[in-house]
Amino acid sequence: MVKPAQRKQVASWLVDRFKVSARRACRAAGMVRSMFYYRSQAKDRTPLVHRMRELAETRPRFGYRRLHVMLRRDGWRVNEKLVYRLYRAEGLEVRTRTRRRRRPMGLRTVPPAASRPGQRWSMDFVSDVLEDGRSFRVLTVVDCFTRQSEVLEPGTSMSGSRGAQALDVVCRQKGYPEMITIDNGPEFTSNALDAWAYRHGVKLDFIRPGKPTENGYIESFNGRLRDECLNTHLFFSLADAKKKLEAWRHDYNDCRPHGSLNDLTPNEFARSKANNRPRTQRL
Repeated sequence: MVKPAQRKQVASWLVDRFKVSARRACRAAGMVRSMFYYRSQAKDRTPLVHRMRELAETRPRFGYRRLHVMLRRDGWRVNEKLVYRLYRAEGLEVRTRTRRRRRPMGLRTVPPAASRPGQRWSMDFVSDVLEDGRSFRVLTVVDCFTRQSEVLEPGTSMSGSRGAQALDVVCRQKGYPEMITIDNGPEFTSNALDAWAYRHGVKLDFIRPGKPTENGYIESFNGRLRDECLNTHLFFSLADAKKKLEAWRHDYNDCRPHGSLNDLTPNEFARSKANNRPRTQRL
């Protein structure tokens, strides 16, 4: 089916090329003359498009919904439908690859959702490589209530004692959580982490082997970390990786709107729940 805009282009070409009247050109193109003489009264969206492109270039994995939130934060009075239309017209869509989902073999009792900051954290590891080919791992810790990224600690070897040391650094500032959800990796089942948890009254909640979806908060965070940081940066050393990871962590906590937090950033959401503070340190 020929679109009206295409018919108008054909009619304009006939007028310019063969010097025929608008009536004959419109008849040949199959359109009414009012459409030929119509001129759009829409506002100039060029500044908005330029700002959208700037945001899309600095944050290449953001979709139109999150770009809409960022534009609103910048002061643009636009609705989501307009952003989506311009987003599609400019070809800014994020390319994703769908994967087949497997049906779960069994059910697990769903733990109660966290209701305050510091009640439940999730912890895991993410692997990547340096520029020279050496592998390294990143210890990731997320607060399940505020979605704040608490720890991003890179290292070539991450033992249980190294993880406990990284947790101590942040817990001295923010307080110790009541529970940490983890998988059954050797670092998390080590005596060092078990002793650390016992000393500070922290319960370790182990998921079932082969069931990463039972630790969904950290799995979702790790996906964002890989998509927006690990896949977009080249790391030349562990010091360089730590610097770039920490910069991304601050951007994630302070600037990145989170859909499950009503488009607030994790730190903004945490400040709105300031009355529900985490526990103080246990000695």
